[in-house]
Amino acid sequence: MKRVVYVGRSRDDGAIHYHESMHRNVPLTPHGCDLAGWRGGRLSAIVLVILVLAGCEPHAPGIQLVGATMGTQYSVKLVAPGETEANRLKQAIDTLLAAINATMSTYDPASELSRLNRNPTTTWIEISEELRSVLAVAMAIGRASAGGFDITVGPLVNLWGFGPQRGDRVVPDIAAIERARARVGLDKLTLRAIPAAVRKRRGDVYIDLSGIAKGYAVDQIAQYLEARGVTNYLVDIGGELRAGGLNARGEPWRIGIEDPLVAGREIALSIPLSGKALASSGNYRNYFAVDGVRYGHTIDPHTGWPTRDRLAAVTVIHASAMVADAWSTALMSLGFDAGVKAAEAHGVAALFFYPKGNGWERYATKAFNLARNHGAVANGYANGDPGR
Repeated sequence: MKRVVYVGRSRDDGAIHYHESMHRNVPLTPHGCDLAGWRGGRLSAIVLVILVLAGCEPHAPGIQLVGATMGTQYSVKLVAPGETEANRLKQAIDTLLAAINATMSTYDPASELSRLNRNPTTTWIEISEELRSVLAVAMAIGRASAGGFDITVGPLVNLWGFGPQRGDRVVPDIAAIERARARVGLDKLTLRAIPAAVRKRRGDVYIDLSGIAKGYAVDQIAQYLEARGVTNYLVDIGGELRAGGLNARGEPWRIGIEDPLVAGREIALSIPLSGKALASSGNYRNYFAVDGVRYGHTIDPHTGWPTRDRLAAVTVIHASAMVADAWSTALMSLGFDAGVKAAEAHGVAALFFYPKGNGWERYATKAFNLARNHGAVANGYANGDPGR
């Protein structure tokens, strides 16, 4: 049991919905206790957490900032910065997240991305540098994954009922799938650096950044904290995480990776995290069934159909939460065999979960074992490769 003291006024930040990865990474206390209870729901502004029972008591109280964003919750855990400073940080983080939503949300019709998607022109369209930088990383990972990560897949996602307008989830007819597929493909986008601009080969190309936006937001918060001299933190948006420094006990933060094959929440393994980011994708909870056949929310852009693979979930570690977010989505879309091949080829630190018999097995890439055991992790794009 733990006692939670709430500090600050209640608020409801509203929500702009992005697709969930549907695979949870759970921050743990230094002794392995589940910290999901730290979350204050949409009513909490700042949470001062005091763990009081043996086995779950850190050396110093921690401040947790929580709020609603992107259809989920964000959480920023800090090592005792003081209440006044925490309030200032909370206000700045909320402002930062609002700006990111105003740029990249497909749920906000007034966002920059929504306006871009409605623009029917096939000539150059000037965009913000923030949007261009995310598009550039997304397209680089899309190419590296042979289209496993495709930000133009939105028409298919919407068609299958997993998009912003959650309609009836039914199996579309073949003709509708083929019409949507005609709008999909990274070859239908071209970027320009100076001045920042994008060109669509078809006026009805629809860009969806759901598989990378949360990771980008996590990185932006982490960079803001570091610029303010905050070095010990854990940032979490919907299960995409980035850790800096150490927790209250002077140890690396520990992240519990959820068992993808258990109906309740059980931790499959825990991973120390410091100076790194971690993101997961899964296809085992967001689905619908027709005539006994399950159709998951991860759509293969090559076929236009939900992926049908034994792969249950993927976890990726990288220096950037944005890169980890996109690669976890890409590998999930590729499936186990092609995903493992791509991850090993590009040095992606990835952990794959797949069912076997009545249980599950996991496969860790060489880079993942190195990151977990020795702390080494990909940092940036060596030789232009977004996996390294």
